[in-house]
Amino acid sequence: MSHKIYKKIAEELQIGESQVENTVNLIDEGNTIPFIARYRKEVTGNLSDEILRELDERLKYLRNLETRKEEIGRLIDEQGKLTDELTLKIASTMILSELEDIYRPFKPKKRTRATIAKEKGLEPLSNVLYLQHEKKDIFEMARQYINEEKGVNSEEEAINGALDIIAENIADNSDYRKKIKSFCFREAVISSKATKEEKSTYEMYYDYSEPILKMPSHRILAINRGEKEEFLKVKLDKPEEKIMDYLKKQIIQDYKSQFAELLERAIIDSYKRLIEPSIEREIRSDLTEKAEEQAIKVFGKNAKQLLLQPPIKNRTVMGFDPAYRTGCKIAVIDKTGKVLATSTVYPTEPQKDVEGAKTVLKDLIKKYRVNMIAIGNGTASRESEIFVSDMLKEIDDEIYYAIVSEAGASVYSASKLATEEYPDINVSLRGAISIARRLQDPLSELVKIDPKSIGVGQYQHDVNQKRLNESLTGVVEDAVNSVGVDINTATPSLLSYVSGINGTIAKNIVKYRDENGELTQRKELLKVPKLGPAAFKQCAGFIRIFDGKNPLEVTSVHPESYEIAEQLLTKFGYSVENLLDKEKLEEIKNSFQQVNVEKTAEELQVGSLTLKDIIEELSKPGRDPREDLPKPVLRSDVLKFEDLQQGMELTGTVRNVIDFGAFVDIGVKYDGLVHISEMADKYVRNPSEVVSVGDIVKVRVIGIDQEKHKVSLSMKI
Repeated sequence: MSHKIYKKIAEELQIGESQVENTVNLIDEGNTIPFIARYRKEVTGNLSDEILRELDERLKYLRNLETRKEEIGRLIDEQGKLTDELTLKIASTMILSELEDIYRPFKPKKRTRATIAKEKGLEPLSNVLYLQHEKKDIFEMARQYINEEKGVNSEEEAINGALDIIAENIADNSDYRKKIKSFCFREAVISSKATKEEKSTYEMYYDYSEPILKMPSHRILAINRGEKEEFLKVKLDKPEEKIMDYLKKQIIQDYKSQFAELLERAIIDSYKRLIEPSIEREIRSDLTEKAEEQAIKVFGKNAKQLLLQPPIKNRTVMGFDPAYRTGCKIAVIDKTGKVLATSTVYPTEPQKDVEGAKTVLKDLIKKYRVNMIAIGNGTASRESEIFVSDMLKEIDDEIYYAIVSEAGASVYSASKLATEEYPDINVSLRGAISIARRLQDPLSELVKIDPKSIGVGQYQHDVNQKRLNESLTGVVEDAVNSVGVDINTATPSLLSYVSGINGTIAKNIVKYRDENGELTQRKELLKVPKLGPAAFKQCAGFIRIFDGKNPLEVTSVHPESYEIAEQLLTKFGYSVENLLDKEKLEEIKNSFQQVNVEKTAEELQVGSLTLKDIIEELSKPGRDPREDLPKPVLRSDVLKFEDLQQGMELTGTVRNVIDFGAFVDIGVKYDGLVHISEMADKYVRNPSEVVSVGDIVKVRVIGIDQEKHKVSLSMKI
């Protein structure tokens, strides 16, 4: 059975069967996806973390399917109804819903019209009618089943009961259901009508129809939400004529026989009463599931890009959490993220104490030598940005500001985690700290927030929350492990996403650090309670120790490869200590450029992919992969919505990528939309092919809706 699963996954992911088998063995041995992706490239054939996650998901699905097949086989066998044909059918099914359709006729049912008819002893009559072989008159046959005690008082009642049994048998036939579904997926049209005469975000769906075959996921989810909020009535128009013709051809043997009319009645009843409602539910559910999967993928991709935004290092940052009545909350943090000062100022309505606010902020900027101001993008952000921009013109030092997404900051501020981190700081001020730290190190700060609250999705609150959480946890793990974690400064939130480390171990590491001082080498982790050799193997390569005993531990070279790394350096006349010497490091990099990877890998008895990674790490020890990405747009002046003009060219930051385009922050209060059709001169199938969250892009204003505050942008410049 395993071979069958490997084959199926290999076909779906378009990879080798041996790659699947080797990866499954690694997963079954308890290795994490980040560990396998980074340190077992030879074994998997260099599969990416994304492919490995998909493989892991499909593996779980197909193994659950096999378990369910065994269960269904056993349940049917217990009824004495398991035939060779059924066994084969169950074994060959690879979709859970199709498997459940096979089990449908054998499933214990509540009392239905068919079960009542069977209780009345009418099943033999239904078999006679369905087989259509008898030459006797139907009414004459039905007369034998009249039984007043059982509630069959006439030939008509007997025939009607028999037809109820036939109708249910037709509805339970898995082959019929599969064919009907395929007709619907090819030809059905979904339509929606307004249920209320009022303006809403669903206006485009007030009189709308589209073939389900062409319907993109964001429209499916929008219609679902409109229906849930009772703005829309949704209907699925199915190819009924084609379905009825198909069923008649399958069931009626001779249209001129005495059975034809009765069987047609049973078919119509079966379709209208039993098949259509359940098939509609299943199709809507399948469409929703696929749309949700797409939305989760989009969300995951966006979240990963957001998490991997470049940090702004070695700067003292002022966090500015805008508000009206309650005042703008201010927090100053040093380059390590430590809180230096907090305050509240009132430059916005209703107090509008602009001068008082400027005095407070200028004093803080001077006292703590603030280099950057991070302004949250929520309520009163626009007014706060204008205030900050005006204030900076009055300061001689070069200070910039950036607009930072504050999605999830208020949730974090009131969380148990925030209370543990800042027990003596008011809840309202914690948001300003979070905003400042998001600019300083987005990854370390955003891991503290429920991933679905970080504001880069599409309908994330409508999708299956369990699936979303599983997917996003994987995304965060991949992001954290691709960057690596400084063991001596990382919070428990960040550590808990490191391969092999759970929440309990993360807290134990921090406790150990507090009690024993900074760790000086990776193997010290083995002294941490509950972190044994298995967890150490999974996490060691992702842990960074700066200023420790071994210079290799600022890199992602795994302890199992230290010997190889040392041999490689010795081969060129260097030592591990030389990695700390800038001049020697430059020499090492130049030497490594001449390396014949295949030949050297053979000499050192190591895989060429592993050696390649070691060379890369030794060439740039302590490198942060996020440094290669575009930095946030820093501003010192402000652009008003009223300043926008058609044809204006601007630089902006991609804030969100969705199925139909991307939202770009161009420095005005409202993000502009680049529709998918305006992304490139060629056809774009998916916006993610062109842009990612955090990208800095050049755009041209092509439309301004003053009333709705909407800006249409084009990347065709």
